[in-house]
Amino acid sequence: MDEKLDARRTHYFMQVMSRGSVRGAAEVLDMDPSAVSRAIAALERDCGMALFERRGRGVVPTDAGHILARYVKRQQNIQESFFSEIDSLRKAERGHIDLVLGEGFVELMFDRVLPGYWRSHPEVTLDIDVARTSEIVQRIVDDRAYIGLVFQPPTDARLRTHYSRPEPIRAIVRQDHPLTRLGRPLLLTDLADYPGASMQEGFGVRQHIQAAEISEQVRLHNVLTTSSFKALWQFAAAGIGYALTPPIAVTADMRAQRLASLPLANPILNQGSLHVLSRAGRHISPAARELLEHIVRGIGAPAAAASAAAASAAAPTDTPG
Repeated sequence: MDEKLDARRTHYFMQVMSRGSVRGAAEVLDMDPSAVSRAIAALERDCGMALFERRGRGVVPTDAGHILARYVKRQQNIQESFFSEIDSLRKAERGHIDLVLGEGFVELMFDRVLPGYWRSHPEVTLDIDVARTSEIVQRIVDDRAYIGLVFQPPTDARLRTHYSRPEPIRAIVRQDHPLTRLGRPLLLTDLADYPGASMQEGFGVRQHIQAAEISEQVRLHNVLTTSSFKALWQFAAAGIGYALTPPIAVTADMRAQRLASLPLANPILNQGSLHVLSRAGRHISPAARELLEHIVRGIGAPAAAASAAAASAAAPTDTPG
C-alpha cells in the first residue's frame, strides 16, 4: 500500500461516495466519467483493496471504502480546524456558512436574526437549505451544513445542541372554528370529527403526533399531509380544518389571518422543543460562531414576546392550559 494518498484522487473518491455513482461524481466535477474511473482505480491500487462495489446502477463503498472515507474526513477536519484557528486571529469579517433548517424557521431567521447579522458581517455569505428533521440531522452529521435549526431532533451523540427551548405542538384554526368554543386544552378525540393537516413522515412534529395518537388510541382524519409549514397555516386560514404545528411556524401570520393557537392536553404534544445544532467536535469558524450567537439571541430573547403575540392573536378563544 502506498503510504501517501493522492489528494486529488481522494477528492474524486469522496464525490463518488457522496453521489453514489461515478457518473454523478463526474457531473459535479465537470469531468469525463472515464477519468474519474481511472482515478478511483489508481486509488484502489494505492490502497491495495477495492473501495467500491456495484449496486444496481450505482456503487456503494466496501468496508475499505468506509475506512478511507473516515480517514479523509478526519484529515479534512484537521485542516479545517487549522485554518479556522488561524482565521480566528483575524476578525470574522469574511466567510461562507451552510445552514439547514425546517421551513418553520425561515421567517424567524429573516425577522429576528439575519438583518442584524448582515449589518455587522456584510461580507459573509450564507447558503440556506430547507429540509425535514431526518435530513437536517444527516446534513449536520455529514458536515454538509455548519448549523441546523430543527424541531425535536433524535438523541444522537454526534450532535451538539447550542440552544433549545420548549415548543409545544398546538392546533391552529381560524378564530371562528367550533374548536375555539371548547374553552379548554383539546384532546385528540375533540379533533377527530374535523379535517386536519399535518407534516409528512420524517418531520419531528409528525412523529410526536403519531405517538400521541397511539397514547390516546385515536386516529386523526388528515386530509392533507405536506412538507410545507406554510401550507399548514394556509389550510387553517382557509377555514378547511385544523393544522397541528408548533406556533413558532405561524406566529407572524396569526393576527393577519385571524388564526387561533389552541393548547392540546396530551403530554406528548407538549414535550417538543426546538434546537440549534452543530456536529459535536466540529470546529466552529468565527463567522459561524457569531451567527450562532445571533440565532440564540434572536430565538431565545424574544421568546416571551412571541408567545404573548400568539396568545393575543388567539385571545377571544384560546384558554391557557
